[in-house]
Amino acid sequence: MFDYPHQSDGYGFPFDRPYLDFYRRLQKIHRLLGEIIEVHLSSASNDDKPYFQVYKTFIEAVEDKRLNALAASLERKAEVFDKLRTAMRIALPEGKNGINDNGDDMDMKSIEEKVTAFRKWLVSNERRIVVYAKMITQLDKYWNKLFTDPLTIITPEGILHIQPQRTNNILERFFRGVKQRGRKKSGMASMSKLLKTTLADTPLVQNLGNSEYMKIILNGSENLAERFSQIDAQLVQKEMSEAKNNGERILPAIKKIIRYPDLTTKISTLFSSSAR
Repeated sequence: MFDYPHQSDGYGFPFDRPYLDFYRRLQKIHRLLGEIIEVHLSSASNDDKPYFQVYKTFIEAVEDKRLNALAASLERKAEVFDKLRTAMRIALPEGKNGINDNGDDMDMKSIEEKVTAFRKWLVSNERRIVVYAKMITQLDKYWNKLFTDPLTIITPEGILHIQPQRTNNILERFFRGVKQRGRKKSGMASMSKLLKTTLADTPLVQNLGNSEYMKIILNGSENLAERFSQIDAQLVQKEMSEAKNNGERILPAIKKIIRYPDLTTKISTLFSSSAR
């Protein structure tokens, strides 16, 4: 019964429903215990007592009407949700990439046909029309964006076709990475304060893993250290001075850092380690 997490596919809720799996396993074990509770393993009269004790402990949860109703409702809604994810080919149950799943490579026309069939099925029942009214509204509102044609981009290397993302999966993965690194560094589960105090330009560091972005930044240099060595420290100090004159407040600690003669070397070392 306690092995219920392994029944999930690594996507998390609502793609996985671990607590529902746990409850259904509990019910199944309770039923099995009821079948074997009278079986005696030895000649002792109370040798089945452990079975009876577990069976009795489970009764309260198994016979709870509210829990049963919630489980049944969740299963009905999960069926609809799984039909939609299958139609859109996103985070499929048979997938192995968990929450980092990029979706299936099926052509957009086929996906649109399957989602169209899903919507027809959804509105074919009056109860579903009422229960899933918001879902139907969202599908209709973003229908054209869900199945938009790829964007054609002309580049020096030739013509590229970029398919717009149908979900915010890429952004979610980025923030998961930020949170994981923050947790490793601080040991704290909550990252709300860290994210609120993160500098606005910090996410740009993530682009260091993008070869095209790095090519632009390096501008012919071999690495970030060489590129940062080309920065004029006096120009940086001048810009900071002008910012101060424009009324922008610079913290004392930042002022101290700016005065370092090896400032650019320290910055290049920092970014070089990030790139690796």
